[in-house]
Amino acid sequence: MTQKKAEKNEDGTEIVQINKWDGSQVKHAIDDAFKNALMERPNCREHFGIIDGRLIICFLAVGIALFALAYDYIYTFPTSRPILIICVSSYFVLMGILTVYTTYIEKGIFAVAIQSDSNGNTLRKYTASSDMKKYDDKYSISLSVKDAKNPPREVSSTKSCANYIDVDGAICHDLISAELKKLYNSLNSADKKDK
Repeated sequence: MTQKKAEKNEDGTEIVQINKWDGSQVKHAIDDAFKNALMERPNCREHFGIIDGRLIICFLAVGIALFALAYDYIYTFPTSRPILIICVSSYFVLMGILTVYTTYIEKGIFAVAIQSDSNGNTLRKYTASSDMKKYDDKYSISLSVKDAKNPPREVSSTKSCANYIDVDGAICHDLISAELKKLYNSLNSADKKDK
């Protein structure tokens, strides 16, 4: 079993230490660090729309399963057979919808941030997604932005995950913040070129 450890630094920042040989744990820890760095941008707040969609599909599936369980408890099996067939079929359809949703809509997105002005009006919507193949050390991050004035733009970077963690397995937040700043600045420079 792998463990993620969190300790406090002298200045109060949290040091996240992971098992650097567990690719899944490395990817998720780097994703979390990029998400935290993105939310530290001025006037940014997290938008949970994509996660809410997944939760709604899962809620419906669990609701159908609980209804089938309750109906079968009240009306024993021979009587409840048609309802159980409908509930089981609906459950599998919802699991298929969930698979399509996570594959084609989420597509590795781990953070969505809304940047607002001082009045609370939405200026930009940033979407961060990542990919890291199994048994590979290459971590790819993509940052895209949508606003009302320009077409959607995207920049990406692919580096070894060793660029973001040290030899002890601690996440290097300063390196992640610098990489995010570079991506953020390249998006903004593309915005200035369009004007």
